[in-house]
Amino acid sequence: MESGRQVANFGAGPAKLPRSVLLEAQKELVDYKGLGISVLEMSHRTSDFTKILNTAENLVRELLNVPENYKVLFLQGGGSAQFSAVPLNLIGLKEGRYADYVITGAWSAKAAKEAEKYAKVNIVHPKLGAYTNIPDPSTWNLNPDASYVYYCANETVHGVEFDFVPDVKGAVLVCDMSSNFLSRPVDVSKFGVIFAGAQKNVGCAGVTVVIVREDLLGFALKECPIVLDYKTQAVNGSLYNTPPCYSIYIMGLVLEWTKNNGGAAAMDKLSLIKSQMIYDIIDKSNGFYVCPVEKKSRSRMNVPFRIGSTKGDEALEKKFLEKAMELNMISLKGHRSVGGIRASLYNAVTVEDVQKLAAFMRSFLQMHQL
Repeated sequence: MESGRQVANFGAGPAKLPRSVLLEAQKELVDYKGLGISVLEMSHRTSDFTKILNTAENLVRELLNVPENYKVLFLQGGGSAQFSAVPLNLIGLKEGRYADYVITGAWSAKAAKEAEKYAKVNIVHPKLGAYTNIPDPSTWNLNPDASYVYYCANETVHGVEFDFVPDVKGAVLVCDMSSNFLSRPVDVSKFGVIFAGAQKNVGCAGVTVVIVREDLLGFALKECPIVLDYKTQAVNGSLYNTPPCYSIYIMGLVLEWTKNNGGAAAMDKLSLIKSQMIYDIIDKSNGFYVCPVEKKSRSRMNVPFRIGSTKGDEALEKKFLEKAMELNMISLKGHRSVGGIRASLYNAVTVEDVQKLAAFMRSFLQMHQL
């Protein structure tokens, strides 16, 4: 069924899914491939589900050229569970229980706070007054005794993104890629652990991908919950307990769509086109639209901005959101902790969606600029 309201969804996650994926899922919902049952009611121990799981893993491996000495896991608990799982699995790599954290926004700050329960956390740079840039790596104070170095590749709340992989001098590098996973090619071999909640670029809520180098398995603290133990999950092929079956199925469909649309390199090109369209309007608006993030650290995924001034004119922002809603553009409200507007431009958001938003931003500017 193609009828119904058509909206441009700029939500930060759960986020827009490709329409073709939704239609495929709809078609297969009640009777999956002639089996007479839905994936929602399929045992995770059947050969049919094993195919779904293997398809998803093989596509992750293919799309990111994952080396053979890495395990790909499909876990529950979202990115937030990995805030605990990372120190619980890795802090035992070295006796001192030190961990280095780069804090560039709300999510890396939460991860560091959680790690403090299990590790002696070193913030590698002076505390930032505001999350508007990536601190220069030459100023970082890395602890040679740290078990790992942790950073978040893209901060969804503050719209700050790394456009490089930090050089951590051979240390184990851990990255939360939840919000820019598969939006650009990545050299997986530079990382010890990569994790990503699916609900932004690669699927729906419920499953988190964890890519972990094999030599890092087997160091979990004895108090690590068994479902968070990477070795246990790896040995059991993500089937230690019932996995989020339907979320893994949806992820497989999205990964297939990503592959058919040119893979990570094509997504990167589109991400630059889409984000530049919005940043250009902001930068040429004579201060009507204001993005607080320094240009070199701006996110291609999440574009936060205020309207009317750097602190934002609440009445104007309310009007902007109401008018956008009337035009079937939804989920543009900024995160509750920072306010303002935020346009999230994940892989499934089309160039046409962004052109529609850009046209609206131009007309709103003309109508209201002083």
